[in-house]
Amino acid sequence: MTETIRLTTAQALIKFLNQQYIEIDGKKSLFVEGIFHIFGHGNVLGLGQALQEDAGHLNLIQGKNEQGMAQAAIAFSKEKLRRKIYAVTTSVGPGAANLVTAAGTALANNIPVLLLPGDTFASRQPDPVLQQVEQNQSAAITTNDALKPLSRYWDRITRPEQLMSALIRGFEVLTDPSQGGPVTIALSQDVEGESYDYPIEFFQERVHYLDRQKPTERELKGALERIKQSKKPLIIVGGGAKYSGAGEILKQLAEKHSIPLVETQAGKSTVPNTFIHNLGGVGVTGTLAANKAAQQADLIIGVGTRYTDFTASSKSAFNFEQASFLNINVSRMQTYKFDGFQIVADAKEALTAIAEKLGDYRSQFQKEYQEFRNEWYEERNRLGSITFTRDTFTPEVSEHFTQEKLNHYADSLETELPQTTALIKFNDWVDENSIVVGASGSLPGDMQRIWEAKAPNSYNMEYGYSTMGYEIAGAFGAKIAHPEKEVYAMVGDGSFHMLHSEFVTSIQYGKKINLMLFDNSGFGCINNLQMNNGSPTFGTEFQCYDGQLLTVDFAKIAEGYGGKGYTVSSVPQLLTALDEAKKQTTSTLIHIKVLPKTMTEGYESWWNTGIAEITKEGYTQPSLKIKKDMLKKAKLY
Repeated sequence: MTETIRLTTAQALIKFLNQQYIEIDGKKSLFVEGIFHIFGHGNVLGLGQALQEDAGHLNLIQGKNEQGMAQAAIAFSKEKLRRKIYAVTTSVGPGAANLVTAAGTALANNIPVLLLPGDTFASRQPDPVLQQVEQNQSAAITTNDALKPLSRYWDRITRPEQLMSALIRGFEVLTDPSQGGPVTIALSQDVEGESYDYPIEFFQERVHYLDRQKPTERELKGALERIKQSKKPLIIVGGGAKYSGAGEILKQLAEKHSIPLVETQAGKSTVPNTFIHNLGGVGVTGTLAANKAAQQADLIIGVGTRYTDFTASSKSAFNFEQASFLNINVSRMQTYKFDGFQIVADAKEALTAIAEKLGDYRSQFQKEYQEFRNEWYEERNRLGSITFTRDTFTPEVSEHFTQEKLNHYADSLETELPQTTALIKFNDWVDENSIVVGASGSLPGDMQRIWEAKAPNSYNMEYGYSTMGYEIAGAFGAKIAHPEKEVYAMVGDGSFHMLHSEFVTSIQYGKKINLMLFDNSGFGCINNLQMNNGSPTFGTEFQCYDGQLLTVDFAKIAEGYGGKGYTVSSVPQLLTALDEAKKQTTSTLIHIKVLPKTMTEGYESWWNTGIAEITKEGYTQPSLKIKKDMLKKAKLY
């Protein structure tokens, strides 16, 4: 007879998590690092009891906001190249609902995270239980059903024995590079405490093997033919290249065969930006060099990229009359983008196989793309040396933003510091192995263009979902992954207001993070979009009832939580604060007052957005004309 052990559902879940391992390239390691938790009536007496009694090796972290701790778990897995995860448990109802945004973040970025929200009673005896929603169409619908479209795998446990099949299926998804994303297992709160005789064998050590998929001979032959026939190939380095660990083979291919590299947000820092064949970010937030090369290329080699609208400039980044596509991805779906030749394989394996048989091929592209790179660095140097005086500084933005208004902002914010200057000075100062984390606003564009990632995997930008609030929680998750490194959250004042709860958690657990808070009193990125399409500013600036800008002392907020705060409005003050912050042992916040409209602009790129075709004064007509002209050039599918 099968030997069994009697456990509650929650105890069995924790025991199973402790026995999950992952193996890649012959190296085996624990897969589940720990659990973020906020306890409520839906999980404290079930999962909470099990963790209190025997958590095993699992590291337990008490979060402050359900979305925040899930975003931290996502950033942790991202830093660990998807080879380790944290689970996240919440109570029923609003706690579970707070996971929805984070689940979208994980799904869009293909990052594994295990979500364990509490649920209503399987018995339905006390229905409607506290925090339960009711739907006329079905008593089986709960808040957790909102997580279905945002999960790679979703299940609800209404009997103790269901846990076994749910966990097996869930971990198959969590450890599959082609499906990587959130797994939700909703736990009926009465069932969490119910017991069952589980087979002992269910809790034996289980190894999930990440065997790298090799390209087939047909795929390899097709790739070699297309590369050798091309004169100006271009490699797009996506997130899949980073997670595969393909940095070195990408450098070898670029050097030997004169093939330039450009990056997506997720792919940035796979190869350092100091590498001379790396032209930087491509697309809407890309560099001048990368976007010029993209227009010239006759073969686009997409490595682990989803070709999002920002990467592909709303399908206008490439010359579709001359360019063909070669797509390498573990996801078959992604290889079909742009009617490309498909290689469904691990990025590192595929590139290595190509490199072994490409021979002495060299592109005819090198002189041109190196000229593009030199031209871009001249522009970057200019952006890093901008200074503000009322007599000489004119913002390169919409005519609605007058010099008079800029002076008003300078007076209100009490600053003389352009955002691009602050970023580049910080970039020059920071240790190359430090990690920067970002997600939303104008900073992702500035960072992809002008931030030099000098070391591999030092750039953690969540731009698959561009989630406001990821920045600070993500920095906390990155610090858990790399406690020996300095971690900097690149965050705007708008995102800080939206979610900064895990700054407190970082202090509570002694995981020092540094917040680089760029304050221009508003949602500056969207204000740019609004005004650059002819609209007057509306609803995007933080203006008080009397017309003055809202001013917040963010440094005092940090100090109120037990951190260390600094306020700067000039380059010397910024550098002094950075030096001081580095010496601290607690989390820090540098409140950087920057002038609005001093971020980078797009370089030879276009972004398709919804624009009103009818306005009272016709101010959107120039933008509409550009849109119609670009749609004639862009690919429609």
